[in-house]
Amino acid sequence: MPSHIDDLPLAREFPPATRDDWKKLVDGVLKGAPFEKLVSHSYDGLRIEPVYPRSTTAQVTGGRAAATPWRIMQRIDHPDTAAANAQALEDLENGATALALVFAGAPGAHGFGLPPTAAALAGVLDGIHPEAGIGVEIQAGAHTPDMAAHLAKILADRSIPPASVDVRFAIDPIGIAAVGGGSAAAWPDLAKALGHAATDCMRLGFTGPLAMADGRIIHDAGGSEAQELAYVLATAVATLRAFEAAGIDLDQARRLIYVRLSADADQFLTLTKFRVLRQLWWRVEESCGLAPQPLCIAADSAWRMLTARDPYVNLLRATIATFAAGLGGANSVTVLPHSLALGLPDPFARRLARNTQLVLLEESNLDKVTDPAAGAGGIESLTTDLARAAWSLFQQIEAAGGAFAALEQNLIQEQVGAVRDARAKNIARRKDVLTGVSEFPNLHELSVAVLEATRAGLPAVKNAAVSFTALAPIRLAAAFEGLRDRSDAMLAARGARPKIFLANLGSHADFTARATFAKSLFEAGGIEAIDGDGGSDPAAIVAQFKDSGAALACLCSSDKVYPGAAAAIAQALRSSGAKRIYLAGRPGDLEASLRAAGVDEFVHVGIDAVVTLAAAYDGLQ
Repeated sequence: MPSHIDDLPLAREFPPATRDDWKKLVDGVLKGAPFEKLVSHSYDGLRIEPVYPRSTTAQVTGGRAAATPWRIMQRIDHPDTAAANAQALEDLENGATALALVFAGAPGAHGFGLPPTAAALAGVLDGIHPEAGIGVEIQAGAHTPDMAAHLAKILADRSIPPASVDVRFAIDPIGIAAVGGGSAAAWPDLAKALGHAATDCMRLGFTGPLAMADGRIIHDAGGSEAQELAYVLATAVATLRAFEAAGIDLDQARRLIYVRLSADADQFLTLTKFRVLRQLWWRVEESCGLAPQPLCIAADSAWRMLTARDPYVNLLRATIATFAAGLGGANSVTVLPHSLALGLPDPFARRLARNTQLVLLEESNLDKVTDPAAGAGGIESLTTDLARAAWSLFQQIEAAGGAFAALEQNLIQEQVGAVRDARAKNIARRKDVLTGVSEFPNLHELSVAVLEATRAGLPAVKNAAVSFTALAPIRLAAAFEGLRDRSDAMLAARGARPKIFLANLGSHADFTARATFAKSLFEAGGIEAIDGDGGSDPAAIVAQFKDSGAALACLCSSDKVYPGAAAAIAQALRSSGAKRIYLAGRPGDLEASLRAAGVDEFVHVGIDAVVTLAAAYDGLQ
């Protein structure tokens, strides 16, 4: 038996494969189509090739210490302090290693959160021992500096030195202003307050991090990876300047800042984003005359990717996001429970969020290798391209006067809005797939339990001295979910959902592909699809239509069947009372005759599904 892997004769009998060899095989499959068909682009315009050669010059982008797991940070956001304390204790007893204490009104609270009071902080920490190595993060929005003083008193009462605990404060005046659409003070005054808040925390004995640059602001609003990175860089640099102006040594000031990024289900771009942030921050540190040190990067699974429909698919999205953030070098990960879009998560949802990380760490050992993507051609190429794009946007923000000034000028909002609109268009056209919502919907899904709690809206800015367009959070599934809500309302009012009859023409081989497409399309909007049996006899198909109880009909078959059967079937369905008739596929030269026969609309890949489905509801009124 060979004693070394090099002795194994694997692949020795095969000639070395080159990119040209691969390209020849691809050309054979494409059959004359351009190679660009296989190339995709990110929302930053980054070119993504189908295959890459291995990088031979890559270097490891280190983050966490070698073989060190990231912190399993569990979100504590129950409005009832006693219930929140029980949640925290249960989480810590079952594998969580850190707690994110989310208070009402904070960016990322999503309508829930603890009361921002000293009593609530004391209550939620009852029985919890930060001195035992439990990480604590305070996300209290504008109340975060106050919470530092409250926490210092709690620790003093327990005779615990603040410097001995792992605690960080999410002080972030720029993020609060960005989400709220304004501020009660201009940036010079905010910067002074930020510097004073940091020095006050240090006088209390806390060592940091004390301030956060929050990329969730951009991601939740629909922004791109480069936009998120540019924003957090600009916010972090603005914070550095504020700290330096407050008399804090620059070397110490950079240790007082941490960054939070969103992790979503785009595995490769998410992993790349975390790597790029470390590299860009190194560049900032070097520009400040500092020797680079690892930046503390926290990750949240993305709010915008959560769906209220078929929410169990959110478990898969969160798993991919956690995987990517962990391999990208995140220091802590918070997984949003899969039911958060529906309401306040129950213990089961919280357990699944916690266990998502535990399984990846304890069973998959993702923490054992530092930067495992280093050297992978695709990741290295994306890292280089994304770093350039993000740095260019960062320079634009700096040229505008910094993060707050860029918000005042709506520069950041306009850039994010353009990407958000592009996303919305691709989602509506089902180019960007939302599994369980825009594709593979389940109209008979069971309800998911959530706790009783009222979701609050975003807090208003009081006595605004500065106003601009808010970067309000969105969810990508909202447009389709609005259509599903209309379906639910009709079910409640009439006892049945709207229905569409799939008038399948010809044999199963003829109609299955387009019937499957039509079913997925209409049920994505809550319109239940009733399959016909097939055939070409107008009388038989009309009888099936009447039995279905549907008011809408869609002809489904192949291009070879439509010329001989579609017009007659459409006329028969129109005469039988169909309010609106669709045909699955592109009509080509048959469009005029099919419209004359009664076909109202043609549904195919690339249509605006949201507009089409909304019009279908309007036709049912």
